[in-house]
Amino acid sequence: MFVKDPCGILCILITYIAVFYADYVIIKWIVFQTMSDSLWGTFNVVMFNTVIFLLLISHIKAVMTDPGTVPLPQSRIDFSDMHSSDSGCEFVNWTVCARCETYRPPRAHHCRICQRCIRRMDHHCPWINNCVGERNQKYFIQFLIYVGTLSVYAITLLGISWVNGCEGCSDDIPSKEARILHNIILFLESVLFGLFVAAILIDQMQSILSDETAVEQIQKKGPYRPYKPKMVLLREVCGREHPLLWLLPCSAVPKKVDIPLIDYQV
Repeated sequence: MFVKDPCGILCILITYIAVFYADYVIIKWIVFQTMSDSLWGTFNVVMFNTVIFLLLISHIKAVMTDPGTVPLPQSRIDFSDMHSSDSGCEFVNWTVCARCETYRPPRAHHCRICQRCIRRMDHHCPWINNCVGERNQKYFIQFLIYVGTLSVYAITLLGISWVNGCEGCSDDIPSKEARILHNIILFLESVLFGLFVAAILIDQMQSILSDETAVEQIQKKGPYRPYKPKMVLLREVCGREHPLLWLLPCSAVPKKVDIPLIDYQV
């Protein structure tokens, strides 16, 4: 699911530019100049790019996965029987979206950017140009974790390179200035993105463990839900496999109960 939103497309481009710029600085200005004579340099290049690979896969899946779109009706609906006694049990706690002109299940909300109702919508995130909802929240959280990991890794390598010095670096002044400039930019970028995703990740975890999306927190009128253990809430988002596998973006999206088919010919 790709939304033609200029802000979202710009944020995706900024994300990829920042990631590949960090890779460029780490390889050219840190590893090749301070660790090129040891296996430690090769190890860091492989590990840093492995994190980038996982970051890109999780981001692409968060962008392209349908977050839980409520299907539109094939014809106009008469909503007058929604609360009638013979309207069917499938409409219990359902609401009507005036914009989509369709029924929507509990915890589904309308996104003004996607122009659709999304099941268990948390928020619309421009950094993935998509809503964070029932079907892609797992990939969004993985993306946040890998961005945070990459930021910490980059800052760590920067610190090591500055502590150990750069004996093999060129004495040419322009080269030294370029190295310092790139290191400063990477440091600022890593701190900025690291703190940003850390704040969002904490908010996401609080939302999952409290069983209340960001939209419901704002509206302060989420439907009543019985208490669930924390691990059950996490498995609803991350899947039923072993928790260590939750970090792999290749794992499947948790299976959800599909929206019951409604006879729209009323």
